[in-house]
Amino acid sequence: MDQSMGSKTVLLLGAFDTKGEDYAFVEQLIRSRGHGVLKINFGTFSAPGSAGEDFGPEEVAAAAGTTLAELHAKNDRGHAMTVMSRGAAALVRQLHEEGKFQAVLGMGGTGGSSVISAAMRELPLKVPKVLVSTAASGDTSAMVGTRNIVLVPSVVDIAGINRISREVYRQAAGAVCGMIESSDDAETDGPLKPVIAVTMFGNTTKCVERCKERLTALGYEVLVFHCTGTGGRTMESLVEDGLVAAVLDITTTELADELCGGVFTAGPARLEAPGKTGVPHLIVPGCLDMVNFGPVETVPERYRDGKLVVWNPTVTLLRTNPEQNARLGRMFAEKANRAKGPVRFLIPRRGWSILDSPGNEFWWPEADEAFVKALEENLRPDIPVTEMDVNINDEVFADQAVDQLLDMIKGSK
Repeated sequence: MDQSMGSKTVLLLGAFDTKGEDYAFVEQLIRSRGHGVLKINFGTFSAPGSAGEDFGPEEVAAAAGTTLAELHAKNDRGHAMTVMSRGAAALVRQLHEEGKFQAVLGMGGTGGSSVISAAMRELPLKVPKVLVSTAASGDTSAMVGTRNIVLVPSVVDIAGINRISREVYRQAAGAVCGMIESSDDAETDGPLKPVIAVTMFGNTTKCVERCKERLTALGYEVLVFHCTGTGGRTMESLVEDGLVAAVLDITTTELADELCGGVFTAGPARLEAPGKTGVPHLIVPGCLDMVNFGPVETVPERYRDGKLVVWNPTVTLLRTNPEQNARLGRMFAEKANRAKGPVRFLIPRRGWSILDSPGNEFWWPEADEAFVKALEENLRPDIPVTEMDVNINDEVFADQAVDQLLDMIKGSK
C-alpha cells in the first residue's frame, strides 16, 4: 500500500536490547496492514544496528547532549533513564516535525514507559500514541500528562511472545493502525471554527452553559475544561500549542488549591499560558471561594476549624478566608501583569459560586473583598477590572463575560 492509498508510518520506540522479540512481532503486524515502520532503539546495551533500527541509543544520547560511552562510564541506571528520556523526546519531536511518521507505539516496563511517555508527550494531539505498559494500572498521571496517550495494560511482563502477550500486542498494533487509517473528520466538516477555551466547575455550570450557548451560536467552537487540576493543565497546554483563539477563564479555583494544598491544583503555572502566547484572556474568580479535599477526614488539621462543606462523600470543600484571598489577589495580579496579550478581570460581587451566594454556606463578602482589594492594588493600571453586583451564575453576568471576551477578540485582530 503506497502513501496515495493511505499507507502511513508508525514509529516504534523502545528498548530493543531487552524487548527485541516483542517489537519484531508488533512490527510484523503493522507491516501486514500495509504500513511502514520507523524504529528508535534507546536500549543502552544494544549493539549498534543489532535490531535493524533506524536510530540507535547513540543517536538518542546525542540528542540529549551526551554520549553512550559517558552513560556506561557513569553506571547509574536512574541517570541513564533520565538522559534517554530527554534524548528520545528531542529526537521524536524532530522526526515528527520532519514528517517522518504519523503515529507512535511503544512497549515497556516502568523504566521504558517513562522514556516512551516522555517522548509521546512532546507530540501534538493529532498524532496517535499507544503505550503498552506494565505500569498501565494505578496512578498514570505522570505518564499521560496532558496528552492523548492510550495506555494498554500489558497483563504479563513484556518479556517475549506467549499466549497472553500475543493477544495484547495484536490489539495494540490493531489500535494504532486503526487510528491512522481512520478519516480526519475535520477535513470533511468544512472550515475549522475558532476555538474558545472555557473553564468550569459544578458550582459555575449555569454560567458556563450560558456562555457556551452564546459563543456556539456566534460560530465559535467551545471547549469546556473541568477544573480538577488535569483540566486546567490540559487547557493551558492546548493554548501553548496554538490551538486556542481566546480563553474565558470563568473558573480559576485550581489556584486556591495550589495555595492551600488542595487536591485539584493545576500547578503554580496555572493562568500563565494565555499571557505567554498573547491570546485574549478574561479572568473570573469562579469558585475561588473554595479549596477541594477528599473525604472530610482527609482535611488537614490546620483547616478543621475553617468553614467546611461536605459536597459529597468523596469531596469536602474549605471556604477561603480573607487572608488567603488577599494572597490570591496578589498572585492573580502578578500573573496578569506579565501577559503579552489582552487581559481583563470580571468580578461578580454577589458571589463566586452557588455556595458563595446570599444565604448559602460560603457567603462571606469580606473574604471576597480581600481578593478584589489586593488585585486592584497590585494590578497594572492598564488592565481593566469590571465589577458587577450579581452572582456568577446570573445570566446577566454570563452575557457580560461573553460580550467582554468578544470585544477583546475584536481588539486583538
